[in-house]
Amino acid sequence: MDRIRIKLKKLKQGTRLPRYMSEHASGMDLFAHLTEAVVINPGERRLIPTGIAVAIPECYEGQIRPRSGLAMTDGIGIVNSPGTIDSDYRGEIKVILINLGREPFVVKAGSRIAQLVITPVVRVDLEEVEELPETLRSGSGFGHTGTL
Repeated sequence: MDRIRIKLKKLKQGTRLPRYMSEHASGMDLFAHLTEAVVINPGERRLIPTGIAVAIPECYEGQIRPRSGLAMTDGIGIVNSPGTIDSDYRGEIKVILINLGREPFVVKAGSRIAQLVITPVVRVDLEEVEELPETLRSGSGFGHTGTL
């Protein structure tokens, strides 16, 4: 298994560090760093701090992804999913949670709120052309195989 080193800084006392919750987990759980509980009512969005900052190496990005358990049981998602942490960002990681459920949701200090996945990034050089190469599908359909 390939590994890269990422520098992490605790920004606040009592911050819980991200961690993999199983041996083969792709993402590290992120924990809320709060001084008091935050209630997210149905339809509301809230910016939840984690109390950490990271130095992601060039050619990598951090992706903030929802936790499937929170999505299924409580309707909690991430507005800009996946959120992106660029390699040159050094500020606190914060997560924009949204309550798509029917009941208020309480985020407590130390709650697992999202996952952080580190992934390679490929930069491209765009080439403007008059025509694109044809494919069997070309412009047909919208989405994965195109049913619309």
